[in-house]
Amino acid sequence: MKNKRIDSFFKSDKREATREDENRTNSTLPDILKHDTNVPIVQSEEPPFKVQKIIGEEFHINSLERDPGKRIQIWEYPMSQRDEIRRAYLKWGPYQIQLENYPYSKEKHPRRFQSSWFKMFPSWLEYSPTNDGAYCLTCYLFSSKPYGCFGSDVFTKQGFRSWRKVNAGKRCAFLNHIRDSPCSPHNNAMKACEDLLNQSMHINNIINIQSSEQVCKNRLRLKTSIDTIRWLAFQACAFRGHEETPESSNRGNFLEMIKLLASYNDKVAQVVLENALYNAKYTSHHIQKEILHIFSRKVRSHIREEIGDSKFCIIVDEARDESKKEQMAIVLRFVDKDGNIKERFFDIVHVKDTTAATLKKELSVVLSRHNLDVSNIRGQGYDGASNMRGEWNGLQALFLNDNPYAYYVHCFAHRLQLALVAASREVIPVHQFFSNLAFIVNVVCSSSKHHDELQAIELDGITQLLEMGELETGKGKNQISTLKRVGDTRWSSHFYSICSMMKLYNASCLVLRKIIVDESTYSQRGDADAALNMLSSFEFILILHMMKEIMGITNGLCQALQKQSQDILNAMQLVCSTKILIQKLRDDGWKNLLKGVVFFCEQHDIDILDFNSTYVARHGRSRHQKDHVTMEHHFRVNIFLVTVDKQLQELNDRFNEQTMELLTLSNALVHKDAYKAFNIEDICTLVNKYYPLDFSEQEKISLKFQLQHFLIDAPNHPDLKNLSTMLELCQSLARTGKSRTFYLIDRLIRLILTLPVSTATTERSFSAMKIIKTRLRNKMEDEFLADNMIIYIEKEIAENFSSDSIIDEFRDLKERRAIF
Repeated sequence: MKNKRIDSFFKSDKREATREDENRTNSTLPDILKHDTNVPIVQSEEPPFKVQKIIGEEFHINSLERDPGKRIQIWEYPMSQRDEIRRAYLKWGPYQIQLENYPYSKEKHPRRFQSSWFKMFPSWLEYSPTNDGAYCLTCYLFSSKPYGCFGSDVFTKQGFRSWRKVNAGKRCAFLNHIRDSPCSPHNNAMKACEDLLNQSMHINNIINIQSSEQVCKNRLRLKTSIDTIRWLAFQACAFRGHEETPESSNRGNFLEMIKLLASYNDKVAQVVLENALYNAKYTSHHIQKEILHIFSRKVRSHIREEIGDSKFCIIVDEARDESKKEQMAIVLRFVDKDGNIKERFFDIVHVKDTTAATLKKELSVVLSRHNLDVSNIRGQGYDGASNMRGEWNGLQALFLNDNPYAYYVHCFAHRLQLALVAASREVIPVHQFFSNLAFIVNVVCSSSKHHDELQAIELDGITQLLEMGELETGKGKNQISTLKRVGDTRWSSHFYSICSMMKLYNASCLVLRKIIVDESTYSQRGDADAALNMLSSFEFILILHMMKEIMGITNGLCQALQKQSQDILNAMQLVCSTKILIQKLRDDGWKNLLKGVVFFCEQHDIDILDFNSTYVARHGRSRHQKDHVTMEHHFRVNIFLVTVDKQLQELNDRFNEQTMELLTLSNALVHKDAYKAFNIEDICTLVNKYYPLDFSEQEKISLKFQLQHFLIDAPNHPDLKNLSTMLELCQSLARTGKSRTFYLIDRLIRLILTLPVSTATTERSFSAMKIIKTRLRNKMEDEFLADNMIIYIEKEIAENFSSDSIIDEFRDLKERRAIF
């Protein structure tokens, strides 16, 4: 009976497809698109398998429209494509978008769609925000071309909007639609969907029943390919080789790995490669991409389940890949059910340009594809580029137009980078110091010969100190290092470069002296002599020690801002402590700094200047200077104090709490001294001003009383004592079950923790992109790159998927010759 039902659907499809194909044979592409201007014909970033939506034109299934109000009807597709399209929609599931507020109808007694209906009808009910209508996914997938019967296309094309007929008891329109009747179109469509996904019921499989032994062999063969693909993706290795013929000495990583597995297992060897069925080897690059995409789709589904109905934040950045394509990385930040902050890499999208409109369009497509509504965004994290942070036309402004509570936070790490770099460039001696430091590193490490000499001298020095007993021995101690170069985009590299120079100062001087004596070219000798003069300068040594102190203070903040679990209030507290330490260095640090510089100069035979003598700039005569100052005044005031003041000024300008009222009010949630600083009025102000839609009017009233109960209960609970951050409070509430009692407080804490701190996670994703898409793999397709990256970055999720679950997904993806 099932086969007859499927045949009845397919016969009608064949008749319609024949008529449509005859009419469209001589049509041009613009003529075909007249049916619907919203037909997507561009390539999308997901699934790698392809079908033809228009005869002669290829496109990716991922470009199918999810919104039921925008998509074209199933009978408008050619017959040969419909099963693939049906499977794709069934894998995605109904489009059940969760909105903050659904629009009211224009009836006399206005009503609106309710999200609770999704839970009542989870398998078929869809909602279109475009035209405010309800649809049935299964009826759409197996609908036929309407012939004028009134109401036949309400749930497939027109959209149901009579909301007053839903809550009508036995006369409920949704219940009537799924009424249990032998001739019910909805039930027939549901059974047809079930049969379509059940490959074992296919007519070909019924005729050609395969033995259980053959099924086991098929599963083992496919499992070998799946495990190989999983391992290669985790290690960011290339799949294919230059030549994959059996005669090749190197058939590529994928085939060579299967060959290796077969050599250790006779059962595997009997079913793979040359011993496999000719038409079911499952080693082609198309199969590899399908399996890889199944992994990536399951990872994204897992992340989507982690988010659930929670609010989330989008963190976006763009960079060029090896093939000069502009790629946009998308990271989602949210708080999971256990109270942990998660920043998950979600997708990477190739964009034609980096304008704010283009980025918003592509980002909205990705969110919509996975039923993530823009109205649930509670934070945006970007860098300071104009297309991102622009007040009127930037990406953050465009999202704020759709959702005024998607607060934008400029990346804290980027702010710190700009503050410190700007401060260093303002002080001329410090700017010259970093230029000289880069020059010295280049001269000493310009060739492998000089680099080896540097390390040999360092090794001799370490050996001598160990013999004298001045160094401790142990695992990981006394490692041979080298001079580190300064990076333009990482301020921590400035600190590490200074530390390496101080550690290898003696070795660097010896290498430079050796270059002056041994090198044959005048340019090398001249550069080495100039570098040695710089190293022997008292001013260079003083700034070297000064910048080590300043950047040693800021380096802790730099490292803290890179953590994914960092919450925004803790980051602000770290900024405040950094300001305090720099101010303390300004007030009390000069004497200790000068004492350390003098000691260093005495150790390395560097001339110490007379601080009471007159300072003469540029080795000229003192009468040419307008201001006659002493050496002590020049180094203490013109260099030390000016540099420290510039650092403080930049930090105050870029991390100004007065301009960040949201963060200032959020400090009321930081409980100190047994919750004495827990300000209830400030917390209520925070809710009313910044999160009015996340709390109903009654909840806003209840929050005040809930806070009062919390202040009495929390100090008496052992797990809620001595907590220093909001993250710890959120985790403790979830662990102790208090999040159910104080659910309003828990909700507010989660909203604030959702705010982004830095774009470090997107930067790490670009580092992964460089590992995966290399010079030898620069022709990698966009969807293949995205699938590789999400599996490589989120491997802790991907490694939990069993091979059997992947096999089941692979079997249901489309019809297969073999049964699994």
